[in-house]
Amino acid sequence: MAKDDKRGVRGPRGPQRQPARTSPGSRGALERISYPLLTALLRVPRWLVVVLLASAFTLGLIQTGDLAWLGGILLGLVALFLGWLLALAWPALTPGRRMIRLITVLAALGVAVLKFQGRF
Repeated sequence: MAKDDKRGVRGPRGPQRQPARTSPGSRGALERISYPLLTALLRVPRWLVVVLLASAFTLGLIQTGDLAWLGGILLGLVALFLGWLLALAWPALTPGRRMIRLITVLAALGVAVLKFQGRF
């Protein structure tokens, strides 16, 4: 306790952080809209988010036949969630990490489209 912790007051969930200043324009609008959603997402246990995302992905992949459209919706939701996180993290990522995450989002989106067309 000899040093002062200037990162914030430590609460039951760790240091409380003030929202960072956002940039003007569409990037700032995305950050302002996403801030309440992210704070709500942080209240949910991390394992639950992973289980729900993995379940939606798995159920989306195994839906065939008459329920292929449901698989497309589930995979589209997974792609939308991953794309949203990618857009928020974009400035902090290196070009290599951006490409890997972008390929992942595009692959999920591509499989969702194929599900809607009944080809996968």
